[in-house]
Amino acid sequence: MTIRKYKNTLPTLGKNTYIDDSAVLVGEVTCGDDVSIWPLVAARGDVNFIKIGHRTNVQDGTVLHVTRTSESNPGGFPLIIGEDVTVGHKCMLHGCTLGDRILVGMGAIIMDGVIVENDVFIGGGTLVPPNKTLKSGYLYVGNPAKQARPLKEAEIQFLKQSALNYIKLKDEYLAECNS
Repeated sequence: MTIRKYKNTLPTLGKNTYIDDSAVLVGEVTCGDDVSIWPLVAARGDVNFIKIGHRTNVQDGTVLHVTRTSESNPGGFPLIIGEDVTVGHKCMLHGCTLGDRILVGMGAIIMDGVIVENDVFIGGGTLVPPNKTLKSGYLYVGNPAKQARPLKEAEIQFLKQSALNYIKLKDEYLAECNS
């Protein structure tokens, strides 16, 4: 794995975290416990911070970035990802805030100022434009993202199970690395 300092700040990793050797984390990136960062993920906390919650997994080829502070936007847009979140392959998360128990489908793009509440499915290839709020308990799809339908109870349960599945896989990878 490549952990790179930026302006004297190194990424920090929680307990039992797996970072693939090909992933790159730069600057102010904080990973909670049981986080997994898979191949070719780039997380650049250089002009603002990135926080990844416990038990979250970020899959292959995803880009995580932020927006700098400015006169017109004093706080900029950090990237905050909650707990038990599954971020699918080749996603782009930029300066947004994701709650807990979210599944971001493959190839989705979530832009600056977006707030995704808890218990949300974002379909593969969905584009969530700046400053939009995705309400809890729904599936969102399309370009731009539209609320498609309420989640079924089984889908809500799957959000937590998806995170647990990746914890199990991450633990297998860690065991292999340590053997």
